[in-house]
Amino acid sequence: MEKADIKIEGAMVCDGTGAALFKADVAILDDRIQAVGDLSAQPAGSVVSGAGLVLAPGFIDVHTHDDRAVLVDPSHACKVSQGVTTVVTGNCGISLAPLKVPADKRPAPPLDLIAPTGAQLFDGFGDYLSALDTAPPAVNVLPQIGHSTLRLAAMEDLTRGASGRELSAMLSLLEDSLAAGAAGFSTGLFYRPAEHAPTEEVIALVKAVGAAGGFHSTHMRDEGDFVLDSIDETARIGHEGGAPVVISHHKCTGEANHGRSVETLARIDHYRVQQPMALDAYPYEAGSTVLDSARLEGARKILVSWSEPRPDCAGRDLDELAAEFGMSRQETAKMLSPAGGIFFQMDEEDVRRILAHPATMIGSDGLPHDARPHPRLWGTFPRVLGHYARDVGLFSLEEAVRKMTGLPAARFGLTDRGAIRPGAYADLVLFNADSIIDSATYENPMQPAAGIEMVMVNGRIVWRDGASTGARPGRAIRLKDIKPRTVPDAA
Repeated sequence: MEKADIKIEGAMVCDGTGAALFKADVAILDDRIQAVGDLSAQPAGSVVSGAGLVLAPGFIDVHTHDDRAVLVDPSHACKVSQGVTTVVTGNCGISLAPLKVPADKRPAPPLDLIAPTGAQLFDGFGDYLSALDTAPPAVNVLPQIGHSTLRLAAMEDLTRGASGRELSAMLSLLEDSLAAGAAGFSTGLFYRPAEHAPTEEVIALVKAVGAAGGFHSTHMRDEGDFVLDSIDETARIGHEGGAPVVISHHKCTGEANHGRSVETLARIDHYRVQQPMALDAYPYEAGSTVLDSARLEGARKILVSWSEPRPDCAGRDLDELAAEFGMSRQETAKMLSPAGGIFFQMDEEDVRRILAHPATMIGSDGLPHDARPHPRLWGTFPRVLGHYARDVGLFSLEEAVRKMTGLPAARFGLTDRGAIRPGAYADLVLFNADSIIDSATYENPMQPAAGIEMVMVNGRIVWRDGASTGARPGRAIRLKDIKPRTVPDAA
């Protein structure tokens, strides 16, 4: 047998399929898994002990806003420290390309969450992908084009649907981006740049995505009182657009909607047997986004995650600040803006019910450029494994790993990723199942998790002994490299 580059000996292998753990050695040659089994006679350049540890496929973070973070912080410790080896970017309708904004001008929210000025944007999607190729990060990147980005590029008045000319301009940009390698198309119909976009506008764009073989993800128009209507709209867009859809960070917001995940999951299941539909979630009761003074209702508590005019207020409770300033919650939010917030608006039972659903994938939805980010940026995957799988017993370790690896790999068509088997890419994480847990908190959010021993991307070690190794073997995964699931779950 050909000499391996690295051999991991005696680990309990969790292969990503949901199958029971089994003890084995794993040999890596170049960027692929060479062999799995009893490899005691296999020569290797170096040997890593897996004794007492679990070896799993590298985790796939299906919902991120890491578009710029992977360029400015290519070691990407906030994710590799959790065992993440692939990130899906361009979510919620926002992407760094294709858009021209003056270098010193702040893009419209929520695009400013990933690009505070136009200088961080790219005229063409191919330019963004070239930047990733030239200066690769530690993780693989699966990029999407954002609908709001296209609207900002093609429209001056965003308070209406696109005209025929504007829609043609968006379609041209979209098709160019797909040809360059963009893998999917996202919408953020909840946000101001896209809230006035009619369903028909989105369908017209998704048709181009479906024809190219890409996927569509969505921050739906409403996750509160009209969440069922939004699921129906999402299904219609996917059906008429001819593309698989992913419901991003599924939740039921506002006290009046607590418990409604019973209804929403049933509605999603209704569509899943008719068309390709998936969903993801993060393991927290709070979300995080722009601090919009007109959208503060339904949150029992709001923490300020960043503020441009008042950076000293980051980490503070909005209601406490309002009391200090003698203002209403809305007036305080206006005073702090542009700003971001962490919104406590979900119910734990809904969080658990959604996480436990067999079709739910895991996505962090972390905002890497916030001054005081939501702890999900650093803690999502170890929290699922340590808190919800081990401590709460919501599902097995094998099922938790499947939600992070094999399931998303199948949904997004990440060929040869999300699995431990000969021939698969050597994206791997070695962790201690007894000690793995998130360390990030709302008070101290930028803390690496405990229990992650080693992380490997494309056959190279990127995290070991609690620190980045400096290796940057990540790749931009283009549309031509994927084959998203295009049949319903009943098929």
